[in-house]
Amino acid sequence: MKQRIVGYRQDEEQHWVAELACGHRQHVRHQPPWINRPWVATAEGRTGALGNMLDCRKCDTLQSSMSAPATNEMPPVDNATLRSRMDQRARDDPGHVFLLFEDRQYTFGEIDDAANRLANGLLAQGLVPGDRVALMLPSHPDHVVAILALAKVGLVRVSVNVSLIGAALDHFFTQFEPRALLIDTAYEEQTRAVLAGGKTEKVVWRGAAVKNGFAGLIAYPDNQPPRIAPAADDIIALTPSSGTTGPPKGVLKSDRTLRAGPMGTLRLTGAQPGDVFFLWESLHHGAGVAVLIAAILEKITLAMVERFSASGFWDAVRRCRATHIHYLGGVLPMLLKQPPRADDREHAVRMAWGGGCPLETWNAFSERFGVQMREGYGLSEMITFVTINIGGPVGSIGKPLSYFDVKLVDDDGAAVAAGESGELLVRAREPGLHFLGYFRNEAATREAMAGAWFRTGDLVKSDAEGWLYYAGRTKDSVRRRGINISAWEVERVVNDHPAIEECALVGVPGELGDDELKLIVRLVPGKQLDPTEFLRWCGPRLPRFQVPRYLETIAEFPKTPTQRIRKNQLARSVENAVDLSAAAAPATIRQR
Repeated sequence: MKQRIVGYRQDEEQHWVAELACGHRQHVRHQPPWINRPWVATAEGRTGALGNMLDCRKCDTLQSSMSAPATNEMPPVDNATLRSRMDQRARDDPGHVFLLFEDRQYTFGEIDDAANRLANGLLAQGLVPGDRVALMLPSHPDHVVAILALAKVGLVRVSVNVSLIGAALDHFFTQFEPRALLIDTAYEEQTRAVLAGGKTEKVVWRGAAVKNGFAGLIAYPDNQPPRIAPAADDIIALTPSSGTTGPPKGVLKSDRTLRAGPMGTLRLTGAQPGDVFFLWESLHHGAGVAVLIAAILEKITLAMVERFSASGFWDAVRRCRATHIHYLGGVLPMLLKQPPRADDREHAVRMAWGGGCPLETWNAFSERFGVQMREGYGLSEMITFVTINIGGPVGSIGKPLSYFDVKLVDDDGAAVAAGESGELLVRAREPGLHFLGYFRNEAATREAMAGAWFRTGDLVKSDAEGWLYYAGRTKDSVRRRGINISAWEVERVVNDHPAIEECALVGVPGELGDDELKLIVRLVPGKQLDPTEFLRWCGPRLPRFQVPRYLETIAEFPKTPTQRIRKNQLARSVENAVDLSAAAAPATIRQR
């Protein structure tokens, strides 16, 4: 099977090895027309070798048996904690380049040394294992150090979304009651009222020349591994659930569960020592932390950027020579909406992996950018990946890791037939990987369970061979004229419109007592949308009962750290919306 060459390297015997888009490596007899070990950037490959096709022998071998087994076999999640693995890495390979940020390289030894100093400094201030420590820091190597420092000594990390303000921020501190807060001075103004209320005992400022500030703690004299270490099943983090339909709940996370998800990542991606993961995710969300932990479990380099930028994404990827890119939510559609460029395929990326990629986006993204796609499914309450798709049908979220059993049920709890949507329920097979509960919320914990099964709230279909396909949220639906309409089904179609960057469908009160459909769209910069043309466009693509009645534009959507739209914050008023059923609609609508 022919695959695109995305790079070259030399093995220990100085033989040339081609890196292929499928993720495999293969010895080649030819020498590329340049020498740049151990990796060759695509910008240097314009002489013609990079981008050429090569018959991949491994893909040929796999071609006859593409279907995966009933489960994806995984090794046990043992008792070797993150702390023990970090200590071992620091002893064995301190010089490994662990992190790239801006124009600087950070070795694992440097990061580990800083984490030890910070952990010992926090213990010296009187913190003890089990204390909750909130992090309100930017995407920066200091944030990485803080996460690892807390994990080393069993301090419970509670990450704060730095975009929170007002009541949402107050709710966070009221709900989780952190004993300490590590915070950047950039967020001083938005936290002034919360901190004035005395809701946290210790505040450590980063960016301020104050006694016992972050700079002092990260330079604490004791850089030895701390005297205290957590056990594998100790709770070391509270991960806020996404909160797209209500206030977030804190999911209890143990050292074991925090390692299991990244183990699924490594299985899905097939990552090998020397690979470079592009880290654009916010570290106040579990997805970003999972990518970080994967680089501890395997000798991977993280290329970190301060924030996600659709327009600057590929240029940043090229600069750091990333081999793998991670996606979530609406990230891939946003990248596809960027204007095509002649160098769209000139990069070193072999694979894009993640969750939430519709069928049509999968094919379009792979074809345009020349990367292999790997899809999976996970959730905050379990681990980063519960199911993965390796070699399965395009558009499928795969089959479960051997850590889990899954089943699909209807509203009455009965199993659904193949091809029918049902709620996905998950049960752990591996000790310690079950849903550990919500922090101080026993009622929500009980409601989330059906016996030993966790109720995900996600609708999923299966085909005759057991491959699973995401089909929306059980609660993300609108009832119109007696018909339940999946918002996800409408949104995935509308997002293909050339003038629409992204959209969200919500229900608004209708005259007959049920819902009318309101579509909120963010337009592609410089584009306008003709309502009449939009209705004509919807005609052959949506059944009539799914065509929205109201249309409204928005400059920016409120979002979770994983780029999911927070629908609970969207206006249900139709005062500023265009009524598409009206006889006289404006000729065009522009971004508001």
